[in-house]
Amino acid sequence: MRSQVKAFHSEHPEVWDLFVRFTKEILRRGFKHYSVNAIFERIRWEVDTVGRNDQYEFKLNNNYRAFYARRFMRMYPQHDGFFRTRRQTSQEDYPTQMSPLTPRDYQ
Repeated sequence: MRSQVKAFHSEHPEVWDLFVRFTKEILRRGFKHYSVNAIFERIRWEVDTVGRNDQYEFKLNNNYRAFYARRFMRMYPQHDGFFRTRRQTSQEDYPTQMSPLTPRDYQ
């Protein structure tokens, strides 16, 4: 998933720009913690309602939320902990390299 996020970020740097902009707006309002989910939904709203249709061409995967939250807190260490994140188990374990389960795998 990390490689997918990196590829998406490289192809769509405007998402990061919006993420930082909206997060900083919330910080200026005095929030000590906030929801990365709300930031992602705001990005979607902005793109769908404000942005021109030809300006943005991407789907924002919910699986990327934690990566964006962690990146923000790395880039702005003074706001470490602003987004609450869980321990990232993939940092400790290697992926299984097994194919995803399908309905045929269940009886």
